[in-house]
Amino acid sequence: MSGHRSIGDTEKAVQAKLGDTPIRHEQMAAVANIYRAAAAVRQHFENSVLRSAELTWTSFVVLWVVWIWGEMETRRVAEEAGISKGTLTGVARTLQARGLMERTGHPADGRLALLSLTSEGERLMARVFPELNAEEAFVTEELSNDEALDLADLLRRIVVQVETRGEERRLELLDGEDPRPRRSGRRAKGSRG
Repeated sequence: MSGHRSIGDTEKAVQAKLGDTPIRHEQMAAVANIYRAAAAVRQHFENSVLRSAELTWTSFVVLWVVWIWGEMETRRVAEEAGISKGTLTGVARTLQARGLMERTGHPADGRLALLSLTSEGERLMARVFPELNAEEAFVTEELSNDEALDLADLLRRIVVQVETRGEERRLELLDGEDPRPRRSGRRAKGSRG
């Protein structure tokens, strides 16, 4: 594949670039490989089983959250799926248009909305999840069952670290200030660097 670099090539290039720079190489490799593995798996899923169901990874995760937990407030779905409320709005509209999801008003608070799967959405998830699980088995087939469980435990520990201590660390890094709004990386019109 043109322009594609192997993980080994990337690790060598990073080492050459950083040389003796005092950084924690093992931790950098762990986090870089978490990202690369997640991206590779997501791309594999989207180009195989999810493609045949006409789903993106994000739309699958939204369906999964509501399938597992049942009817939920939109803000909770966004939190569970790890996406913004704005992203959820677009995904939910697409899933509604396909007849897979319903959006209803909250019975006690008219400002809130609830999401649930339609019977068609339930049938789709009952069909797609076993297919996706087969691909989970494929991407981890080089691991023994014990290694897969060890990997899951190690990754869970990273998630727990960020969930329990991440906010404290962010406040420390930002001197107690709220984070600035995210930017696309493009400069504002009229600004110069």
